[in-house]
Amino acid sequence: MSGDTCLATTLCPAAGPKPKTCSFKAGSLGNKYVRLNVGGSLYYTTVQVLTRHDTMLKAMFSGRMEVLTDKEGWILIDRCGKHFGTILNYLRDDTIALPKHRQEIKELMAEAKYYLIQGLVDMCQAALQDKKDLYEPVCSIPIITSPKEEERLIESSMKPVVKLLYNRSNNKYSYTSNSDDNLLKNIELFDKLSLRFNGRVLFIKDVIGDEICCWSFYGQGRKLAEVCCTSIVYATEKKQTKVEFPEARIYEETLNVLLYETPRVPDNSLLEATSRSRSQASHSEDDEGFELRDRVRRIHVKRYSTYDDRQLGH
Repeated sequence: MSGDTCLATTLCPAAGPKPKTCSFKAGSLGNKYVRLNVGGSLYYTTVQVLTRHDTMLKAMFSGRMEVLTDKEGWILIDRCGKHFGTILNYLRDDTIALPKHRQEIKELMAEAKYYLIQGLVDMCQAALQDKKDLYEPVCSIPIITSPKEEERLIESSMKPVVKLLYNRSNNKYSYTSNSDDNLLKNIELFDKLSLRFNGRVLFIKDVIGDEICCWSFYGQGRKLAEVCCTSIVYATEKKQTKVEFPEARIYEETLNVLLYETPRVPDNSLLEATSRSRSQASHSEDDEGFELRDRVRRIHVKRYSTYDDRQLGH
C-alpha cells in the first residue's frame, strides 16, 4: 500500500466479549501508518494526513488529546464511519467531489463540524445554498416506451402499480363533445393520485398502447383489474368514440391495490379476494360492463352504448 492510501471496510458484529480499550498519548506513535476504527468502519492512513490541517484529528494525533485503542491496536473513534473516507480525501487534497443528494451533504457537514474541518464545512454550506434554487421533483412518473420496459418495471417493483394508458390519436371515429374533457379529467386524476400515494404506489404512464384511455392495476407483479374508459356511441348520424370518467371506480381500484403495499410472497387468498371468480363473471350481463379474462377484473364503461351526450343545438 502506497503512502496516504485509505482502505475502508465494515466490521460485522462478532460474537463474544467486546474488545478491551486502553488510553494513551497519541504523540508517542512511532509508526507512519495508523489504523482507525470509526464506528465499525476500518481505515488505514498516515499521521501526516491526519495532522495536515488544524483540526480535532490533528489534536488527537499530535499528543494534545487522549485517544483510545482496542487490544489489537485499532484507534477507536466513536462516530459514524460512512463519510470518514471523504473526510480523509479532503485532508489529503483540500477538495472533494461532494455527494449529489442534499441529505448526504448534510450528513457530511455534520461530520466536518465534529472534526472542526472548517474548509469542508464551508464547501457543504455553499453546496446546500446552491441546491436551494434547484427544483427537486416530489415524485417521478416513468413513461413506457416499449412493452418489455413495462414488463420489467412491473415485475421489479416492490410496490403496487397503477398504469394509465392514454392515446387520443388511437381512434378511427370522431369523439363526442365531452370526451376531450373527460380524457383530461382522467389525466388530472392520475396526477393527483400519484402525489397522494407517492412512495406507496408506483404510477406509470403509457402513451403507446392500443387503447384510448385505460387504467390498469397490479399487485405482486400480477394484473388485478382494468378500467377501460372508452366506448362506442351509436348516434343517429354515425359512430362516435366516447371517453368516460369513472372517478369512483378508479379510486376504488387504487385503494384495492394498497392491499399489496407490503412486500411479501404472493398471497393467493389476497389475490382471490380482490378478483372476481370465473363462476361469478359467467352470470354477469354484458351491459354491466364486467368482463373476466385470465382472472383479471376488467370494467368497461358503457361499451356499445346508444346514449348520445352531445349538447342540445349541436
